[in-house]
Amino acid sequence: MLVLNIHSEVIKKMILYFDGDVKRINHALKVYAFAKSIGELEGISQEELNLLKVAAILHDIGIKESEKKYSSSSGKYQQLEGPSVACNILEEFNLSKSFIDRVSYLIGNHHTYSKIDAIDFQILVEADFIVNIFEDNIGRDQIKAIKRKIFKTSTGTCFLDSLYCVQRGL
Repeated sequence: MLVLNIHSEVIKKMILYFDGDVKRINHALKVYAFAKSIGELEGISQEELNLLKVAAILHDIGIKESEKKYSSSSGKYQQLEGPSVACNILEEFNLSKSFIDRVSYLIGNHHTYSKIDAIDFQILVEADFIVNIFEDNIGRDQIKAIKRKIFKTSTGTCFLDSLYCVQRGL
């Protein structure tokens, strides 16, 4: 069962959790926007889309705990810490166990590309890459390699090509 405005409520909780960390808040919102658009344009089910949107909002939620415990924001540590933080955020929403388990799986594995097992996971990874390429100033050759190795959806590929001029070689 999905609360009517769950995505807005989860966004609010994410913003309050990151408390002034505008860079991370903006990153989460950008990944959410790209994931939502890719999911809608790829025609995934409403259930998959709802789950994807929650996972996209919270995908890096483990970063604060990672920095506290390990003095690192490494993806490996984010994956370890993120699921429990996400579960704490989601506990008030009366969501099914399977919904929370899947969100936790996506958060706990979103830097482990060999574990991509379904369209929601694929789209989350593509959206995160689209945002990270800009934020990390990734070069053209690396973008081409990312496209070849990671991108599978036609919408994600279209966005990547258009945003970063991959097809035109600029």
